[in-house]
Amino acid sequence: MAIVSRQERTPEPAPSTSGANLPVRKLSFRAMATPCEVQYSAPGGDTQARAFEAAAEGWVRAFEAKFSRFQPGSIVSRINAAAGLEWVAVDPETEGLLAICDTLVFMTRGILDPSALPLIRLWNWKATPPVVPDRAQIAEALRLVGWSKVRREPGKVFLPEKGMALDFGGFGKEYAVDMVSILARDHGIRDSLVDFGHDLRASGAPPGRPAWHIGLEDPASPGKTWGSVALSNKAIASSGDYLRSFTVGGRRYGHIIDPRTGWPVSNGCTQATVIADTCLQAGMLSTSAFIGGVQQGLELIRSCPGSEGIILTEKERAQTRGFFNFVASG
Repeated sequence: MAIVSRQERTPEPAPSTSGANLPVRKLSFRAMATPCEVQYSAPGGDTQARAFEAAAEGWVRAFEAKFSRFQPGSIVSRINAAAGLEWVAVDPETEGLLAICDTLVFMTRGILDPSALPLIRLWNWKATPPVVPDRAQIAEALRLVGWSKVRREPGKVFLPEKGMALDFGGFGKEYAVDMVSILARDHGIRDSLVDFGHDLRASGAPPGRPAWHIGLEDPASPGKTWGSVALSNKAIASSGDYLRSFTVGGRRYGHIIDPRTGWPVSNGCTQATVIADTCLQAGMLSTSAFIGGVQQGLELIRSCPGSEGIILTEKERAQTRGFFNFVASG
């Protein structure tokens, strides 16, 4: 993901003075293979802050243990291990996440597919040396991919063929951002910025300021920003493959795979950024826009009410009409 969070003062509108003297607190920890940070102000003081921080970090760690494919005892690992063998019992929380998968596949027209793990494993950009799979290997992995193949009944799920596998990594981090943002509100914290690996959700604003300012990383110069947006009660996510890739035979292969073709994205896009009501929506749309390319990507973003986005390519910047409304001045 490709967003750098930061705070800065914006000249207008005039900032509210409500709670202007409250300090901005910061909770930092590492989970889901990424740095996690929550900036917030606690009008209830230390007692409120301690209760919220314990609840937030505890929820994230429990979520990771239960749903990460990298955790051997997780429900996702058990579902994958039982592929082609048997049904696996699931609880209501897991059924809820499987229902989210239905929505992701439908809303992105199949561009995002939680059953694409066989392809992700095939294209191992961390391998030394990296290897480009042959067409037969890609075809075999594609045969195992397809959300419609996953069989579900109330209280249980079954992957009907050995080698099929699920991965909630395409939306789990964004879902966690939303849940921690809700936890903050439930603990009486109105102003917070939840940032998990640069997938963010902004609630309220920093004390004495009108909005949270988020810097947008420049894919041509990672670590630097090409602009920033001001957000309050909105979420933002950005997708790009410029940080994770490998090169073989002079050709570059990024880490984001198109589950429709089995190949890494190669459409000229360098970054897609989406602002939406929830981080789950923003992440879903930014990844699918990056994979789909400019025309289809903008179509997908416009199809989700309340969402705006911008797609960078090697030659242009294409954005929805309302994205400009969030661009920060100064």
